[in-house]
Formats: sequence, structure tokens, C-alpha cells
Amino acid sequence: MRVLVTGVKGQLGYDTVNELEKRGHTPIGVDIEEMDITDSKSVEKVIKEAKPDAVIHCAAWTAVDAAEDEENIPKVSAVNADGTRNIAKVCKELDIKIIYISTDYVFDGQGEEPWDPDCTNYSPLNVYGRTKLQGELAVRELTDKYFIVRIAWVFGKNGNNFIKTMLNIGKKYDTVRVVNDQIGTPTYTYDLARLLVDMVESEKYGYYNVTNEGGYISWYDFACEIFKQAGYDTKVVPVTTEEYGLSKAARPYNSRLDKSKIIKMGFEPLPDWKDALKRYLYEIKE
Repeated sequence: MRVLVTGVKGQLGYDTVNELEKRGHTPIGVDIEEMDITDSKSVEKVIKEAKPDAVIHCAAWTAVDAAEDEENIPKVSAVNADGTRNIAKVCKELDIKIIYISTDYVFDGQGEEPWDPDCTNYSPLNVYGRTKLQGELAVRELTDKYFIVRIAWVFGKNGNNFIKTMLNIGKKYDTVRVVNDQIGTPTYTYDLARLLVDMVESEKYGYYNVTNEGGYISWYDFACEIFKQAGYDTKVVPVTTEEYGLSKAARPYNSRLDKSKIIKMGFEPLPDWKDALKRYLYEIKE
């Protein structure tokens, strides 16, 4: 199978290309240099010339706070909404599968109930969430053969993430303050890539929520486990989001995602997040 992967320089795109190769598929990895997703002509030309059987669309504007800056809003919208629409149009025309990577940020992050993958009670809190939702809706509206995969708390080898931030802070400071009232589960891109390839090999289309297994935790819990596994003595102080101080973008308190549909549809769930963290720390140490 020939699969075009966008955002190949990012954490997920990088791992997805590797997974496709490992499974004997032909990945065509592109980033902005090869295909500017905000340019519909560029998208049409590259995809049609590549002749893929599917597109796994990982490219996105993911700098959540920077997305709130007035001058960035049109750029964020161009990438997350218009760029996704451009890709979906070509996928529809060529009658090929698309996997769109979305986020729990399409919801309002309130309450304690895990979000159902087929829930349409959208109410994004920030620019990033709004534009990712516009991408979701474009894929659903324009294509039939789609997988919309919502993820949260992502970490991978090829990019910045919470784990790398904690390790850097832990080297410099004895104590770190981390919020304990935002709840979710981490997602390791290496594990996610395996499931995305399982999906693209199938025709079990629809909405999915995907994170690693192991239950719901706070960022505080995650930080404690990172330092424990890394062998750091750094003390972690739990604080509320309010005490921590305002970030530009409002963050969801409830990032719990109901992942039961993965098993129901016959896919293998991701491993426990503690196991994922252990493997990841080993990988970046190597």
C-alpha cells in the first residue's frame, strides 16, 4: 500500500513513516517543503503525482498558546482548517482513505465523564481547538472513507513534549510545580503509529479516541512518574491551574477519552502509559 503521510518532521509523522516501512508499505513522507497544505494547487499536484492508496494527515499547527496571538490566528486556521479541507477534497476526488489526527480540544473539557468518540457536543475553548474541529468537520463533510482519530497529551522522539520539558527542568531545579486538576492520559506516538497503520489497512471507518491505556491521571501524576523512572530526585508540588497562572489559551480540565470503540471495532489498544514512558526514556537516552 502506498500511503502519503503529512507532517513527516513532527513526532507522529516520523513514527508513522517508520511503522509503514516496517510493515512493508510504501510511505511518501511530506512536510511543508514538499507540500504546502495551505496551497490547494500544491496539495492536488503532490497527492495526484504520488498516487497513494491513503493519506495519514499528521501535519498541524500545535503551538496552542501561540495560536491565540492575533497575527497567528489566520495562519492557524489556514493550516488546521483550510489545509485539512484541501487534502480531504483530493482524497474524495481520488476515492482514497484519509486518517485525520484530531484532539480532545474539540470539546469544552468540563465535567468528569470520558468523551465518547461519536459525541458531537463540540465546544472548543481556544483557537487551536476551534481550527482542529473545523478540520474534523471538513473531513466528515467531504469524504466517505475517513478515520478521525482524537488523541491527547502526545509525546514522541522527534519533537518537544511534556516529558522533555520535565527532564530539562529536573536537571536545573530541585522543585517543580505541576497542575493536578487537568486529567487525561498520555499518548506515545510510537504506539499510536502502529494503530494508525492497523486502521489504514482496514475499512473500519469512523471516529476513534486513542491514547495509551493505564487509566486517567493528572499532569502532576505524570511528572512524578517521569522523575521516578528517570531516577531524578526532583520534588513535584501539585497546584491548581489557577494557582499555576494563566496561559494564553484556556486548557481543558477533562481530557478523559473513552477508548472502548478501539476494542469494539477489533483493533488492539495501546500499551499502558507507564510502559510507554519506560520505553520512551530508553529511546531518548540511546
